[in-house]
Amino acid sequence: MKRALAISLMLLLALGLLAPALRAQGNLVGIWKTVADEGPDKGKAKSHLEIFEKNGVFFARIHKLLLEPQDKVCENCKGDLKGKPLVGLVIMSDMKKTGKIDKNMGEEYAGGEIMDPENGKSYRCKIWVKGDTLTVRGYLAMFHRTQYWYRVKP
Repeated sequence: MKRALAISLMLLLALGLLAPALRAQGNLVGIWKTVADEGPDKGKAKSHLEIFEKNGVFFARIHKLLLEPQDKVCENCKGDLKGKPLVGLVIMSDMKKTGKIDKNMGEEYAGGEIMDPENGKSYRCKIWVKGDTLTVRGYLAMFHRTQYWYRVKP
């Protein structure tokens, strides 16, 4: 009986110590660095995006531009967003945790969309977070484009 109690207490202690690390591995909220995946700046850090949560739904806004002046506006955006400053612009919206976990890409979020301020077009979106890497995939019909974003350490 004493042995079972001691083992139970050790397991609870181990789980208590591991829980923060496990939660951090799938934590979507924070600042993420984007990297240009095409064009003349391919491979260069392009921007910092802030992912934030409202009532269990996740959004991303441009926090800082790394290759452009901070006062650049969205020339190709549609509607009310046209001419608005890029910094502060929400480019990803309505992402929700699906409960699915891909062993290679991590915890999945879907159901929202992402807007490319370069062309002003919006795409259905899925994202996966694993550690300090975010896999971002935008869909247009049966085609998709994948980018990788990297957590910015405070």
